[in-house]
Amino acid sequence: MHIYTRLGDHGDTSLYTPKGVPQRLSKAHARVEAYGTIDELNSVLGVVRSELAADDPLQPLLVHMQNRLFHAGYDISTMPQPDGVPQAIRHGDTERLEQEIDRLQALLPPLQNFVLPSGVKAATYLHQARTVARRAERRVVAAGREQEINPEVVAFLNRMSDLLFVLARYVNLQAGREDEAVDWQV
Repeated sequence: MHIYTRLGDHGDTSLYTPKGVPQRLSKAHARVEAYGTIDELNSVLGVVRSELAADDPLQPLLVHMQNRLFHAGYDISTMPQPDGVPQAIRHGDTERLEQEIDRLQALLPPLQNFVLPSGVKAATYLHQARTVARRAERRVVAAGREQEINPEVVAFLNRMSDLLFVLARYVNLQAGREDEAVDWQV
């Protein structure tokens, strides 16, 4: 099997259709932008994982998040079928992220200020992942205005960005770094 197909050389790509002929779309289409940004987020999480020890207790959570992002990408990159839109991401996935937020937040000092994205490398990459998650969420919303999508993906990405913020604070705390507050002097 070749890694290249040459099918996208003219600026279009195929969406997956489980029962039928793949639908070709421009690579600039909102749906393609959305699942491409989800893929980018997954890659940034891979960078975060590379900065953590292999036995770090956060590794399983990050692996879970990466796997669920593949499912979110499936939901966005698959055309709706007669029986509805793909729903690999479900409300339980969003709830799992909420549980992790609550668990980790209980270990953190109360948030007093807006926080500068800073700290140890893994935390700064988590902040970067947070901003990519927010962009992915915006892209999915835009795609949903053009074609029907699984609405749970929006909630899932929103909660994932919250979890990434909490994870950045947690990683910094574990490394002995305090939150760096925004200086509001203007």
